[in-house]
Amino acid sequence: MRPIRRRPLNFLLGFLVLAAAVLGLAGSAAAHDAAESSSPAQGASVPVPPEQVSVTFSNKPLGIGASVSVKDASGTEWADGQVQIVDNVASQKLRPGAPAGAYTVSWRVVSSDSHPIEGTFGFTAAAAAAGGAPATGPTAAATVPGMGTAEPGATAEPSVPADSGEPFQWSIVIFAAVAVGLLVALAVIAKRRLSAGEEPDAG
Repeated sequence: MRPIRRRPLNFLLGFLVLAAAVLGLAGSAAAHDAAESSSPAQGASVPVPPEQVSVTFSNKPLGIGASVSVKDASGTEWADGQVQIVDNVASQKLRPGAPAGAYTVSWRVVSSDSHPIEGTFGFTAAAAAAGGAPATGPTAAATVPGMGTAEPGATAEPSVPADSGEPFQWSIVIFAAVAVGLLVALAVIAKRRLSAGEEPDAG
């Protein structure tokens, strides 16, 4: 009776360990930095347009490629100057005289792992900022329910900005499918070789 071949089993076990390690690294790499909160908070109603808006991230973004757009209901851009990044907070100043009404903030930064991330959030100002023209019509009285209204001397409660989720990582799914296919193929080959090794020699 021939000895059982253990090389396929050793190879299979080694591949399992390697596949698990690679999948673990891929999963860690896919976990990019994420937006944790914004000021004003998503859906907040503030007395007047703030002097600046900001987004707080889970890690400090890189100081390149950052942009923040702040537009009112008519599409007018109110962002003034460049984005300022201090620690894990990206801030954008607004021009004076912003009107009352709804605002949409669109941000884009490069996360600490060099991957760009982006998102949007909105807030509503009940009155115009100093130097701005008073708003007329339903926009002036519009309020959006939400928590974490930004006021001087008050800290806004954390609120995850809208549309800040990361795109689904299809590369991980494809890699996992290929790894499973290889494992199944190796298992079949190993089983066949073990079965052949257990057969008695003829004669």
